[in-house]
Amino acid sequence: MRIARFSTGDGVAFGVVEEGEQVIAKIDGHPFGGIQLTGERYPLAEVRVVAPMLPSKVIAIGRNYADHAKEMGNEAPAEPIVFLKPNTSVIGSGEAIAYPEKLSERVDFEGELAVVIGRLCREVPVERAFDVIFGYTCANDVTARDLQSKDGQWTRAKGFDTFCPLGPWIETSLDPSDLALTTTVNGELRQSARTSLLLHDIPTLIAHVSAFMTLLPGDVILTGTPAGVGPLSVGDEVSIGIEGIGTLTNRVVSRD
Repeated sequence: MRIARFSTGDGVAFGVVEEGEQVIAKIDGHPFGGIQLTGERYPLAEVRVVAPMLPSKVIAIGRNYADHAKEMGNEAPAEPIVFLKPNTSVIGSGEAIAYPEKLSERVDFEGELAVVIGRLCREVPVERAFDVIFGYTCANDVTARDLQSKDGQWTRAKGFDTFCPLGPWIETSLDPSDLALTTTVNGELRQSARTSLLLHDIPTLIAHVSAFMTLLPGDVILTGTPAGVGPLSVGDEVSIGIEGIGTLTNRVVSRD
């Protein structure tokens, strides 16, 4: 099932994307704890699909593909590297990534599989991790690479408004263990990998994070990016495609 958030001009609601992605059926309230349809249905082309979730927090994982760790000049980490992105960085597919030209001279794309948490949880054992997952979506962990190097930590570099595109929707029925992930910039392939290459798999990530942090419904875990990250320029169009989910596409505009 594909769950999207959408705007009709009268407000934002959740809906089920159906009929070959041509129609969206409105959900009563939120989709957690059981989905109830209102009976209202809209042609998908006549609504605006927005970020599929506004999480309380975005938990991101660094260097979780060996080839990416190597290209950044680092060893593969023995345990997950965890950092946070603010929820104000979240935008949806079709929205613009704002390049902060006054503050950064190098902004990179990072295509990733994102996990959406479905219920409040903490100290989740590995064997029960899939019980707390609501679904999966595409993500772009946009990064001001020069600021990441300059600051020595990652909050500013990864926390700008618009630096966490998510979408286009959440796929709830999916085996995430071996999915193809690609990133293109202006139609040119830049990243190509499979999620089977994750150093720390999704159950391990959920167990690790929930050992020290309570997870809430709608929270998002970014699982890491493969090799091939690179710079974006104003005017570029970047797309993250993940098998079984869809494609997240955003243009880059000037923030200043």
